[in-house]
Amino acid sequence: MGTEMVDVEAQIDREEYPAIFEKANRPVTLKFEEVVYNIKINQRGILKKNAQAEEKQILRGISGVVLPGEMLAMLGPSGSGKTTLLTALGGRLGGRLAGNITYNGMPFSNAMKCNTGFVTQDDALYPHLTVTETLVYTALLRLPRTLTKQEKVQHAEAVITQLGLSRCRDSIIGEPLLRGVSGGERKRVSIGQELLINPSLIFLDEPTSGLDSTAAQRIVSKLWELSNGGRTIVMTIHQPSSRLYYMFHKVLLLSEGNPIYFGKGSGALEYFASIGFAPSLAMNPADFLLDLANGVSTADSNENHTAIKQKLVSAYKTNLSDNVKSELKIDYQHHESTMDDKQFRRWSTTWWEQFSVLLRRGIKERKHDSFSRVKIGQVLAISILCGLLWWQSDISHLQDQVGLFFFYSGFWGFYPLFQAIFTFPQERMMLAKERASGMYRLSSYFMALTLGDLPMELVLPTVFVVITYWMAGLKQTPKYFFSALFTLLYSVLCSQGLGLAIGAIVMRQKSATILGSVIMLAFLLASGYYVHNVPKFIAWIKYISISQYTFRLLLGSQYKPGETYPCGSGKTCLVEDFPSVKPVGLDGRAASFLALAVMLVGYRVIAYVALIRIGVPKR
Repeated sequence: MGTEMVDVEAQIDREEYPAIFEKANRPVTLKFEEVVYNIKINQRGILKKNAQAEEKQILRGISGVVLPGEMLAMLGPSGSGKTTLLTALGGRLGGRLAGNITYNGMPFSNAMKCNTGFVTQDDALYPHLTVTETLVYTALLRLPRTLTKQEKVQHAEAVITQLGLSRCRDSIIGEPLLRGVSGGERKRVSIGQELLINPSLIFLDEPTSGLDSTAAQRIVSKLWELSNGGRTIVMTIHQPSSRLYYMFHKVLLLSEGNPIYFGKGSGALEYFASIGFAPSLAMNPADFLLDLANGVSTADSNENHTAIKQKLVSAYKTNLSDNVKSELKIDYQHHESTMDDKQFRRWSTTWWEQFSVLLRRGIKERKHDSFSRVKIGQVLAISILCGLLWWQSDISHLQDQVGLFFFYSGFWGFYPLFQAIFTFPQERMMLAKERASGMYRLSSYFMALTLGDLPMELVLPTVFVVITYWMAGLKQTPKYFFSALFTLLYSVLCSQGLGLAIGAIVMRQKSATILGSVIMLAFLLASGYYVHNVPKFIAWIKYISISQYTFRLLLGSQYKPGETYPCGSGKTCLVEDFPSVKPVGLDGRAASFLALAVMLVGYRVIAYVALIRIGVPKR
């Protein structure tokens, strides 16, 4: 792929592409033996890393085998360890994980990662992109560079056809306050993103969560069809209907991290009846299994829940554990296929290709937020109000002009700061999902986001200056106008960098907003406009204040040393001696420019380093 991007909105061939993903390329046998996972928590239940924290066991020796063509459903109540186990099997769980997990007899590797799809419970999708755009951009990032751009688009089209998304192909994804595709269609889009690489092993976390029975039936039916193509499918599911339950080839039932059943879904009721736990009336098998996992037995409602769970765990060890161990020892050589890790590059595409796709996708998605009617209306309203309040304020009203420049530095310190603070917290799920899938380098994502936001972030402050500068009657020459404009835009970029850094470090919108407000208010108070005699022990704040340097550069863009203003009774005074100007001064512009340059780069470096922690855990 070159620097030229594929226009996913262009007319492309709408013919029905063949189902190019009917069969898995490399069938995978998944084995997991005595998987144990521990975490350390304090008394308040907060995750801790210190040695003094209490250790809690989340998974307690879970074993099983899933063959190509089989679909395993992991059932259990909330907190039973389903998602933790799924994450471990998918190679995405770090920390204190013990046991043996193999894929065709080999540990998790880069080759296996390229052959695995992982669908999270929450659909991390960009709301303003259409279904086609979402899948095409994913194809351009995930499919290997050996394919042409048109071939990648055809892969996306094939997935759209295979998953029955043709009807909504041109509909946006949407979000709670933006109408888009249905919940079932969103889930199919998420599955489609993983199917693009034609994986042999697919993990899904609660794929039917929040869907009605019909939509859930369509999702599981499609997964059942995929398993018939030789794929190995593992999913967690909370409370499936009886129709869905009987589609599962195997079922793993968990209770507080313990396995209490592993085997064919059709044989679960017979097994539990054999150990004295039979349903007293006809009911959904999944409901009955969940009751047992919660320690509820219809046979003896008075029996203690904990005692029931202990009986079930003991019965599993006595009756099923040996069978599972025997199955683990079977050598499924007829399913094996060699996957040389050296054949698989860590990245499917080059850095420049990733940057180009991410830049295009980012601009297309974020332009809706940057240029929303509310934000445009807000800036226009404040611009006109400022122009009217400072209408034709000449140098005889020096205090008013100085106040306008201070307002410039204050308003355009806060506005881009809060715009940028929300960037990474809002994209955290998307970044974690795509980085875990190995779609792109963090550096290509960060550069695409930073450069893509530049034109959008600079348009509104430019409009603001154009309106207020001429209405306020400041010096009417291009030299002074562009000097003020470039100073303000320079400041906007610095404030944006600070917002990105705060958002990347804190990652919680409310906390990041509070922290950003405190920092920017401290910068404003120390900028030399409100307080002229700042005590030395706290005067250091002004040296890191974006507002102080911006205020000085704005004053320097309009006034020069030695310039005078009328100060009453026919007298003239030096502008640099004016009470509101003297603490800041008109000199030191080069130092101020350099200080802001350090902040412009430094804050972004901090943001990038903070984002590194959002990556793929190493096993």
